[in-house]
Amino acid sequence: MIKPPKALLRPIGRAIGDFKMIREGDRVLLGLSGGKDSLTLLHVLRHLQRHAPIHFELGVVTVDPQIPGFDPSPLKRYLAELGVPYFYEGQPIADEAMKFQDDPSFSFCAFCSRLKRGIIYTAARREGYNVIALAQHLDDLAESFMMSAFHRGQLSTMKAHYVNDAGDLRIIRPMVYVRERQSAAFAETAQLPVIPDNCPACFSKPTERQHFKELLFNEEQRYKHLFKNLLHTLRPLMSDDNQKPGHDD
Repeated sequence: MIKPPKALLRPIGRAIGDFKMIREGDRVLLGLSGGKDSLTLLHVLRHLQRHAPIHFELGVVTVDPQIPGFDPSPLKRYLAELGVPYFYEGQPIADEAMKFQDDPSFSFCAFCSRLKRGIIYTAARREGYNVIALAQHLDDLAESFMMSAFHRGQLSTMKAHYVNDAGDLRIIRPMVYVRERQSAAFAETAQLPVIPDNCPACFSKPTERQHFKELLFNEEQRYKHLFKNLLHTLRPLMSDDNQKPGHDD
């Protein structure tokens, strides 16, 4: 049994409590890509299942976009060994994207993300889960904030806890207080079976997100409290109108 360190359990537990992410009797479906972050969240949620004061069920779903260079199928054996309910959904997303390749405004990454989200929603409804857990961390939220401010003139970032448009699923991000380096360190120490993400469409050239990742990295070398200040800035933006930290729904 892999036990996550307190340095991970504390911020994740605090975020779950602050944003009231998991409630008694919830059925939580984790979106597992096979990256370091989603594998880290898998083990934290399994730990909380055993030790948290509330009871909740946990399932896992992986979307295989069937893109050359990315093969998450080894996760099947790993999840079978863990004994966690697992749903493996394959869809030829790259082939479907070919229909739009002549559109100059088309973004494969956005298209892939949207389709994968829809597949996860469908799996959750089919299998009777009411909460979807995603593994974005504080670095992801900071990068999204910078992109939104610089390119759209908006103060926004990913939400920590919100309800989907259809109103039947809650989406939670328990790692919003966690730094990326923490999940990377845990994945290495625990020897988690990280699946290399080598999608040629996403990684053949630098992306805007990568640009802001590097910008924030450089700024943090100068200002060691950068992310502490960013978290203070982002906390109000993480909240959905109906999911304010420290308030009941």
